[in-house]
Amino acid sequence: MKYNTLMKFIELTVHTTSEASELVCDVLWEYTEGGVAVSDYADVVALQSGKNGVYWDYLDEALQTEGGDVLVKAFLDPARADEIPAIMQKLYDCRDRGGLNFGTLEETKREIEGDDWIDVWKKHFRPIHLGRIVVVPEWIEYRKQADEQVILLDSNMAFGTGEHETTAMCAELIQETLKEGDVVLDVGCGSGILGIAAAKLGAKLCYLTDIDPVAVASAKHNAARNGVEGKTVVTEADLIGDAAVKADLLVANITGEILARLAPAVPACLNEGGRAILSGVIESRLPLVIEAYKRAGLAVQRQMRRGEWYALVLGR
Repeated sequence: MKYNTLMKFIELTVHTTSEASELVCDVLWEYTEGGVAVSDYADVVALQSGKNGVYWDYLDEALQTEGGDVLVKAFLDPARADEIPAIMQKLYDCRDRGGLNFGTLEETKREIEGDDWIDVWKKHFRPIHLGRIVVVPEWIEYRKQADEQVILLDSNMAFGTGEHETTAMCAELIQETLKEGDVVLDVGCGSGILGIAAAKLGAKLCYLTDIDPVAVASAKHNAARNGVEGKTVVTEADLIGDAAVKADLLVANITGEILARLAPAVPACLNEGGRAILSGVIESRLPLVIEAYKRAGLAVQRQMRRGEWYALVLGR
């Protein structure tokens, strides 16, 4: 995606929490092609202390005054400004369903110029360390350590400032579980970070699927940008569709409800001895997911928790 720097944007900022930030992002993405950025106070503290040798020279003024708030910013076409009440109502509905602490969901908005938007948007990004994997916006200079695998994302991609618990757990479990030469299936690949990580960590071939054509285009672009297009196949496919490939490792970072619906199809996607890494499950949905996969013939071999989120490794 390329954006006209001469146009104006409405910057909509929603105050939420770390645990709900991914769901807030998902809602906001339905209304914008201008980008979504996340500012997490916990990340600011880590970056100011120079954790992992990375420093950040920008601090959102609102974060200095709002304590532990997470700020999710969406950049909207002004023609869609009248949709902001509908956006907020969707967020209120998510909050009212329970299961996550959404914080205040306070909203603020302002009009900014295209050039200002690019500057503001980029300042929310930093390298993200996920074990041996480091995800780096390409405009940031980063010194790679000997044992690290770097994934570059360009300025046209959506990318939050903090490693969300679900993505971080998937990345860690891939590093624990993946064997050299494995075939990997990344279901609901989004921008392709997990599939690209698997390719860089030694997978023979990675199939990346998503139902969103924008995500498919992004994943293809990122695979090429990181030099793994020869080891990746990116397709637009229904998450619940028939298995087109057999994988040694399946990865799905979605939501508990969709993971449960996906359960009957997963065993057919796995080779003998294959395993599945599932993430995006809140505590209230954990029994639903475990039972669905038990009925499908897969048992939990490992369970990981970060905040309110769970990730599972399952096998036959």
